[in-house]
Amino acid sequence: MSFDNTQEVATFRPEIPEINRYISGMPSHQPPAASTVNDDDRLARWLSSVAVNRDKTSFGYLFDYLAPKIKGFLRKNGTSEVVLDDLTQEVMIKIWRYAKHFDQKKGKVTTWVFTIARNARIDLIRKENRPEPDINDPVLVNKPPRTSDDILFAKQTSTRISEAIDELPHEQQQILKYAFFEEKSHAEIAAHTGLPLGTVKSRIRLAFQRLKKTLTELNT
Repeated sequence: MSFDNTQEVATFRPEIPEINRYISGMPSHQPPAASTVNDDDRLARWLSSVAVNRDKTSFGYLFDYLAPKIKGFLRKNGTSEVVLDDLTQEVMIKIWRYAKHFDQKKGKVTTWVFTIARNARIDLIRKENRPEPDINDPVLVNKPPRTSDDILFAKQTSTRISEAIDELPHEQQQILKYAFFEEKSHAEIAAHTGLPLGTVKSRIRLAFQRLKKTLTELNT
């Protein structure tokens, strides 16, 4: 693997001007590669510089090396050409934002990056497949005013749910906080915490199972 530029890099940057606020003033080519430093160590060093110093020059090097590979990865996995550049841009912005969450002890930079790319593609597919809301859905229909008993029961339920959340293991509480209070997607939580996407989903599922049990007991 080498750090030689590809023709695609030269044409790719101008296609996504929105990222300029992250990479304005960056170099358009890689520095000479030292034979004593392997590719992943160099990527990790640049990523660390971005994480610690928000170094735009290092991010420029990462951009030139990673953007064409991310674009190729997404294309190979069936991403439409219509959204390919935008999705690649989104992945690069996530790399800038979440650089501090990369842990070299857990794996290579490229593995971490392609995980972000895969999760971004999954999120895009979910958005594209999300059905339009049904105006006749009972959830969307206005309900009659609540009685005092309804309000009291709602308060009791809310209190018990809060207590049930407090009883959850810390890691499940944290995942629920990201998912419902900060409205992060599963993929964003995975990128933010450095956890595999499957682990994030598993913790949310386990937390829901516990909360469901609590609600069942409350209604009996």
